Amino acid sequence: MKQAVHIIKVGSNIIDDEVKLNTFLSAFAQLEGYKILVHGGGKLATELAQDLNIPQHMLDGRRITDEATLKIVTMVYAGWINKKIVATLNSKKSTAIGLTGADGEAIIAHKRVHPTIDYGYVGDIDQVNAALFINLLEKGFSLVVAPITQDRNGQLLNTNADTIAQEIAKALSVNFNTTLIYSFEKKGVLRDVDDENSVIKTIDPTNYQALKNENLIFAGMIPKLDNAFVAIKTGVSRVVIGDGMELLALVNGTTGTSIHG
Repeated sequence: MKQAVHIIKVGSNIIDDEVKLNTFLSAFAQLEGYKILVHGGGKLATELAQDLNIPQHMLDGRRITDEATLKIVTMVYAGWINKKIVATLNSKKSTAIGLTGADGEAIIAHKRVHPTIDYGYVGDIDQVNAALFINLLEKGFSLVVAPITQDRNGQLLNTNADTIAQEIAKALSVNFNTTLIYSFEKKGVLRDVDDENSVIKTIDPTNYQALKNENLIFAGMIPKLDNAFVAIKTGVSRVVIGDGMELLALVNGTTGTSIHG
């Protein structure tokens, strides 16, 4: 029987709130077994760019990453946020190591190519070094992954954290019983975005299409759900989406939205 591993993506609303982040990390530290935390950058990168008078451009929720912005997101994501999380977990007796895709060639990507849009130094993932992740997990470390990758020529790239979590889960599913959790500020995927009690308990490909046709899933949730379905189709055992403040309940399956293939 395969051992279990949990890959958990923490949402920016938690990253941006020191109290929520501490509560979330306390729960993460209590989680037994192999575990990987993937984080984004929250608002800090945007605030720093504004302080430095570096214009920021977003498209469909994705940051256009020019060279100056790449320096900022690398400093913020791989530096301050990653090491703050690592230090906090260490203080909670969950020995952690922080990684980017460049460390040990953990995640190799390529610069995004689009027929009409120049995303700059944004990366799409080619390969996850599963052996590296397995080696570190088996040595007893909790892993904290920042959303910076590299290409085969050593160029750093800004890469979507939801996709990184999905790709790590997919790569590890060969060796582990993998659970992928997307934790954010809502209790799950909501039928009514203004009603926290309208959680859709289960989504499969059939009702997902119906929900989209009826415009019952807001646009910002669709990329997360698309990543979830890719994960399920490529060997991930469970995908759950829900409130990061209820992390242990999400792990136990008693709350949130479960995704089924």
